[in-house]
Amino acid sequence: MTGDLRFSSQRAHGWGPGSGSSPEARLRQRLPTLDDVEHQARRRIPRFAFDFLEGGTGGDLNTRRNREALDAVELVPRYSSPAPVQTEIELFGVRCAAPIGISPVGVDGIVWPGATRMLASAAGKARIPYIAGTLATAEIEEVAELAGPYAWFQLYGLPADDHAVTFDLIKRAGGSGVRVLAATLDAPVRSKRPRDLRNGLVVPFRPTPKTILDVALSPAWLLALATAGTPAFRNVERYVEKPATLANTAGFVQSQIKGTFSWETVRRMRDAWPGALVVKGVMHPDDAEQAISLGVDGILVSNHGGRQFDAAPAAIDVLPAIVARVGSRATILFDSGIRSGLDIARAVALGARGTFAGRALLLGLGALGERGAAYVAELLKEELETAMGQLGAHSLDALTQLTCRHQRAFDFCLTVRDAAGDGR
Repeated sequence: MTGDLRFSSQRAHGWGPGSGSSPEARLRQRLPTLDDVEHQARRRIPRFAFDFLEGGTGGDLNTRRNREALDAVELVPRYSSPAPVQTEIELFGVRCAAPIGISPVGVDGIVWPGATRMLASAAGKARIPYIAGTLATAEIEEVAELAGPYAWFQLYGLPADDHAVTFDLIKRAGGSGVRVLAATLDAPVRSKRPRDLRNGLVVPFRPTPKTILDVALSPAWLLALATAGTPAFRNVERYVEKPATLANTAGFVQSQIKGTFSWETVRRMRDAWPGALVVKGVMHPDDAEQAISLGVDGILVSNHGGRQFDAAPAAIDVLPAIVARVGSRATILFDSGIRSGLDIARAVALGARGTFAGRALLLGLGALGERGAAYVAELLKEELETAMGQLGAHSLDALTQLTCRHQRAFDFCLTVRDAAGDGR
């Protein structure tokens, strides 16, 4: 990464000549970790927006499980001659600065108005992929213009009229220059998100005295809203019966969008899409195998960041089994719980070619406004470089050769009958 957001390793770690003398260094001292970024974001955005971003489904068990599982992965350092750390990686023909990308977050403009454009711009400048969502707050054509070759598109299904809108969105993505299509599989039904329900954050959204007070107590967010305008589902507005008001568009989203695809539809998508095709939300090796049989290029191992099903395993705990099954037949990607460069190192060591984070980058926007996504992206990259240096792994391939202790890894050979041990 180049430009004003590139810091020397001495400044980034808070030691050495000149440390603390520049605005950038002082910012690093004030917000050295994502936890610090999160704390500042919590103070700057409305409570309903923070809960929307941080919350999971049910009792937030799966979000906590993701965190606990990542923390439990241990990596054994190896020592050798010092050498520069290399984090660049090629994903589907595009050279990226590091194995980190930005995950889609639907209606991201609730967290920070104008978020989609800011994330796309940050991705292009940082040279990392951005998976813009079907429910992003800017059209895919604009995202592609801002992110350039790093623009990917996440697709939910719209099954009406034999997926007419679905395939038109695919056509639009291809026409705008998007290189990678990510079809979401892991949201077959809408999940129950208690935080959003308590805050009245439902579709269509109707302000209440509580939410109005939340906004009034968040002047930076309110100013961003005045600049960017009310968040809307820009990708689908053209398919809504006119006039495409916010209420009409929200009703269309509520009634028409389904968060999964049949395998037959995935096959049709493969036939229609000339670029790289990724399926997002895979948690079982058999599903990965099925996807590969249909010609899919990438498997994104994910439990939707803990936002869909509270009893699901942590995504990191199923990653090794999927890697073992797939081998080199597809590119394995990972998201769900990434909060640091060390988390990235853990996922890569366990076989992921690249990793994605959504909450982390949006927390950056909440904390710092437009520059926040680039700040967090650089923070994660520097932390990854530090972790690799400490591990004696000077390349991403070297990370995969490390000895790991992953006691929580999921064993897909163990059935209920095996666990019971009673011969049923």
